[in-house]
Amino acid sequence: MSDLSKVPDLSKVPVTIVTGFLGAGKTTLISHLIRNAGGRRLAVVVNEFGTLGVDGDILKSCAIPDCPEDNIVELANGCICCTVADDFIPTVEHLLALDPRPDHILIETSGLALPKPLLKAFDWPAIRSRITVDGVLALADAEAVAAGRFAPDLAAIEAQRAADPGIDHETPLAEVFEDQLACADMVLLTKVDLAGAEGVAAARAVITAQAPRPVPVIELTEGVIDPHLILGLNAAAEDDIAARPSHHDGEDEHEHEDFDSVVVELGEIADPADLTRRIETLAREHGVLRVKGYAAVAGKPMRLLVQAVGARARSHYDRMWRPGEARATSLVVIAEHDHIDPVMIRAVLQG
Repeated sequence: MSDLSKVPDLSKVPVTIVTGFLGAGKTTLISHLIRNAGGRRLAVVVNEFGTLGVDGDILKSCAIPDCPEDNIVELANGCICCTVADDFIPTVEHLLALDPRPDHILIETSGLALPKPLLKAFDWPAIRSRITVDGVLALADAEAVAAGRFAPDLAAIEAQRAADPGIDHETPLAEVFEDQLACADMVLLTKVDLAGAEGVAAARAVITAQAPRPVPVIELTEGVIDPHLILGLNAAAEDDIAARPSHHDGEDEHEHEDFDSVVVELGEIADPADLTRRIETLAREHGVLRVKGYAAVAGKPMRLLVQAVGARARSHYDRMWRPGEARATSLVVIAEHDHIDPVMIRAVLQG
């Protein structure tokens, strides 16, 4: 009889995307979810770079056995919707490789992140068969929305924008808010105790008027909510992107959905440094975003593991070649659709 414990789990890992402006309560909500995970093994990605280190430290202080510190990753290189290839995809691949694998991944976006490009990133070839967007939650500060500010601290938002020189969209806050609503499966109205009954009613009216489709609006205070209410939505949001309009639809800088890949099989290579140079050439001159795989190096008994993000290529010997295993080089090359030219890619890598 086979050992079922050794059968790989091929089910998709659900991901919940938590959007909302700086100060809306995203970290407070995720802290609550970590402490009330109900036995789920959680992993968390934090991208609130305007408060560098703070959110990550807060969440790590909440770590429990089902969500240890190693499962909490902070991305502080800039707005996640503008650094998909460099930061987001490698981080998700890292989390999926954890043992034990997370049961659910929470992603706290920057307050300035446009959620739709992040949704489109779930079509990336290396992860699209392994994860699904369980739901998109938009947190909205009731008092700020009722007042037409949308964000509770406008000065902090501007400081956050200034802190990211790589951000490639100068979107008015009203438009970012509308994009958050358009992508949301549920809106969580926060700080309702401060807004009062009239403020909550006004905020609800704004949300109803601006959301392109009806979405549930749930009021909460101090991030306290039953996880069963917001996790396990099974929205598969990556499959109905067309129903989630954005002010940036059609703009080239946020079209991340057209990824493609090609597998290049080579024989043994003579010089790992030369292979690294060729991979860097693909990134600099031909728009390749990622290269990953392994290589057989002539005269070496160990397999060379190769990982590249853009022009940053790394490699190390990870294990011995197994008896009877074919010594070969196999590399997966990923780029946006318009940059995938299998003949050119093979030519560059082969020399």
